[in-house]
Amino acid sequence: MLKIAYAPIYKYELPPGHRFPMEKYELLPEQLLYEGTIREDNFFRPEVLDEATLLLTHTPEYWQKLQNQNLSVKEIRAIGFPMSPLLIQRGLHIAQGTIQCALYALRYGVAMNIAGGTHHSFADRGEGFCILNDIAIASNYLLAHGFAKKILIIDLDVHQGNGTAKIFEREKRVFTFSMHGEKNYPLRKEKSDLDIGLPDKTDDRSYLSILGENLPALLDQVAPDFIFYLSGVDVLETDKLGRLNLSMAGCRERDRLVMQLCHQNHIPLAISMGGGYSERLSHIIEAHANTFRLAQEIYF
Repeated sequence: MLKIAYAPIYKYELPPGHRFPMEKYELLPEQLLYEGTIREDNFFRPEVLDEATLLLTHTPEYWQKLQNQNLSVKEIRAIGFPMSPLLIQRGLHIAQGTIQCALYALRYGVAMNIAGGTHHSFADRGEGFCILNDIAIASNYLLAHGFAKKILIIDLDVHQGNGTAKIFEREKRVFTFSMHGEKNYPLRKEKSDLDIGLPDKTDDRSYLSILGENLPALLDQVAPDFIFYLSGVDVLETDKLGRLNLSMAGCRERDRLVMQLCHQNHIPLAISMGGGYSERLSHIIEAHANTFRLAQEIYF
């Protein structure tokens, strides 16, 4: 059974005019239920991440700042969200959701988080709408508890996974792969184990060719026993922030390539949704929904 992490707190009220599309966290589950891709029993509500697990990834100083709500104006500006205790609670649920997805993936082959993909969060700070790094937290949890020995993180959001790369720069048990817009945010890139920077306007054919050439070889090279996939849909040509030219069909084929390789090689896969900032919310929902449809098609 496809297990999907979702809790009402995922949808968080932001001030009017804020550019982050929080509505997708409510509309995506509704769309998947309406069309019959999933049922209510596919969902689970993640618990709250415990402090000991959080501190496997984030520094005590940063966690204390979040708890006490005393980040500096500069730190808050870098994150891009106005701070509140409820926002921190949301991050704790999302990170725990990715951990629980990983454990379900060990049982069923794949599991998915409606949110997550917060790859701009560093051990000691947040950036780019990211407060707690859910995939890094879940990776460290699996390693600490002996559920995995070698993890591959496939980050195909249009923005480089700079926080994730920095967190694992000295951790040989985690291989970070980021394929992103070379000239896009963040301006200063960190060094992943493998970075592929794409030029603006990269289209379906070029994108899928590059990914298809690199990903199978990477699985052979790394030989992971667990994979996390960040499936951001800000690669779409309709995305306001993306600057790439993938069509809806191209984005879907990207997801198919990743999932089929994981399925064929019997590697458990946990998927976090990542970014999506198209002008029309329907484009964001459709692109994310395709990821869930493919999971059902390929695995179940």
